[in-house]
Amino acid sequence: MLDSVKRTGQVPVLVIFAPTACGKTELALSLFANDANSPFAGKAEVISADSMQVYKGLNVGTAKPDSDITSRLPHHLIDVNHPSVPFSVGDFVRMADNLCLQIFKRGKIPVVLGGTGFYIRNFLLGLPKTPESDDKLRFALKQRLEKEGSEVLYLELKKLDPESASRIHPNDHYRILRALEVCTSSGKPRSSFENNLKLRTDFKFCTIILHRERQELYQRINLRVEQMFRLGLPEEVENLVASGCTPDMPGMQAIGYREFFDNSLKLFNSKQERLDVIKQAICQNSRRYAKRQYTFVKGIPEATSFFAEDREGIEKYIFSNLLLT
Repeated sequence: MLDSVKRTGQVPVLVIFAPTACGKTELALSLFANDANSPFAGKAEVISADSMQVYKGLNVGTAKPDSDITSRLPHHLIDVNHPSVPFSVGDFVRMADNLCLQIFKRGKIPVVLGGTGFYIRNFLLGLPKTPESDDKLRFALKQRLEKEGSEVLYLELKKLDPESASRIHPNDHYRILRALEVCTSSGKPRSSFENNLKLRTDFKFCTIILHRERQELYQRINLRVEQMFRLGLPEEVENLVASGCTPDMPGMQAIGYREFFDNSLKLFNSKQERLDVIKQAICQNSRRYAKRQYTFVKGIPEATSFFAEDREGIEKYIFSNLLLT
């Protein structure tokens, strides 16, 4: 790693993107875990680029790494927020930057690993320079939210900025308000500010995008959801609600959680029938999300795609591009 810094003057950072169930955690463990059969064994720490693993208590539904995994391979940006507290892409980039420097100072490779393409894109290319927050305008929008409801504001956003609206869940009050705030204060859609196509020079990036054949990925997603239910996802949601979590909280809008609050599912008389429908909805939403997440990493400069099982090719690529010695 020191050789890389001497040659480029930049701290090397490995970035690995893959949608849910693609196998990114298995790959990371096979390369970087303390007990891995790899020249990188014990030489890295992971920075999670998962927008929902930041929330405490959301364990099963986010496939959060357990204590066995984190003891073998340290992970960061996990369990840093209560489900009621928004965690923005700006928060992620700022914290990930600091962690990369700290990890490198410990003599380890910073590995940004996750499936939230929006986070990874902004980490690599930099945050768009949107207008600063306007407290008066934000307060007025919050009052409208309380009086008119999120559906009205979301429909308004779809008219003003359909591209941003397509990326925001209708119940994500924080991001709806921010997008409307930008539209109102600047007179331009928030999406128009997201045009940076050059890598930041803060770090020496090595970016890998993992793929699987579509049907194989969809099958893995379905199996992942089945496993989540076996591990107690319904009970986890019940415990979160019992602890005071409500459907409008940022954490509760994650796929795997928001489906439990679908009012139309109250029509089912059988609890098992209701859970079966929820399970299918999670599978469907996860498949759609996986497809959508690739759009965020499309066109990122110098990113290279690999099939997830090509461990040997990925290992060689990391060596050559991070100039490790």
